[in-house]
Amino acid sequence: MRSITAALAGLALTLGAAGTTLADDIRKGEELHNANCISCHADMVGGDGSGLYTRDSRMVGSYGELVAQIRNCDANLGTNWFDDEIEAVAAFLNDAYYDF
Repeated sequence: MRSITAALAGLALTLGAAGTTLADDIRKGEELHNANCISCHADMVGGDGSGLYTRDSRMVGSYGELVAQIRNCDANLGTNWFDDEIEAVAAFLNDAYYDF
């Protein structure tokens, strides 16, 4: 019985840490997005640029396509983001707009 209790406690700690990590990624992704993406998107669709994510003809239909699009933008802008930064921006956009 103790081993089951210990296993459940370990699982709870792991899930709690994963939730904190995701929240940190979302926050980091939002900062990167706001500093690097908004002005270009606003030029493309007007307003605050979020219309790019909510338009009927949006190009992104899955989480994999979202990451691929962020990689395209990264290459076009020359931001040279690391994989964890791309994943953070994807986590933010998925949380804020897509919900894949």
